[in-house]
Amino acid sequence: MKKLLSMGCIVALAAGACAGATGSPDSLPDGRLPVVATHSILGEFVTIVGGDRVAVRTLVGPQGDAHEFEPRPADAVAIAEAAILFENGLGFEPWLDDLYAASGSGAVRVVATDSMVPLPAAGLSGRGGAEGGPGDLGQLDPHVWHDVTNAMRMVENVQAALLKADPSHADVYAANADAYLAQLTELDAWVRQQVERLPAGRRKLVTSHDTFGYFAVRYGFDVVGTALGGTTAGLADPSAGAIAELVEAIKAAGVRAIFAENVSNPGLMRQIAAEAGVELAPLLYTDALGEPGGAGDTYVKAIRYNVSTIVDALRK
Repeated sequence: MKKLLSMGCIVALAAGACAGATGSPDSLPDGRLPVVATHSILGEFVTIVGGDRVAVRTLVGPQGDAHEFEPRPADAVAIAEAAILFENGLGFEPWLDDLYAASGSGAVRVVATDSMVPLPAAGLSGRGGAEGGPGDLGQLDPHVWHDVTNAMRMVENVQAALLKADPSHADVYAANADAYLAQLTELDAWVRQQVERLPAGRRKLVTSHDTFGYFAVRYGFDVVGTALGGTTAGLADPSAGAIAELVEAIKAAGVRAIFAENVSNPGLMRQIAAEAGVELAPLLYTDALGEPGGAGDTYVKAIRYNVSTIVDALRK
């Protein structure tokens, strides 16, 4: 894993910008609650539920890979000044504990995946359970939001945290959350409807890294394999032997198309597609939203785009 914060940076933070932090503020001068979210998908959930009552700073923005993120001093300052730090959990932000400690923050840490039963990382015990227990975070799959019902639970956890921190605006948070949860309920039904267009025998996924486990369980897909063999997009490229094994698995399973992702270089997937004689479909939005104005610049748009892309590619 890349160096998280250099010693010089930590010393500078302790002696400089963060030295005056004696706890997190209850609110900003304009009355808003200062909060930090670790990644773009979670940041959108916080922004939607909080509305004009919160000021949200997102650490890993659109197109960013939270697994490989390298914090900057400004990120520690943002956490030091926050009342709440919203995080994904399940090992998605391996750099966060060090960053939080370096910041000297008194922000309440809220894990948006609390109360969920996580899936194991691919290759441990198969899908559907969490062998090893919740303490073994490096062995769990953190990509819960690809199951829309899990995104709904994240939204509910965000609402509960904002209500606890700012009960005087409970009605605002409830109204915002309810309206968004209604959208997500419709989205989940839409996904299931779209997947029905695809024969069960073609619901087979091959992606850059192991990010669609929850999607597969919820919507009836089989994850045939991943190029990088793990839940982290920034893993080293596989060996020639591992690529050959994946190519044979693709051929044996009759996979029609494979998928690269917006947070990783598609070059490896292009090579695998060529060797397997299958299509490389357009990039999917996996660990982050897309740039503003793009097809995946919101969670709802990203899910709709992903599902349409997957179904269309695998139907051919």
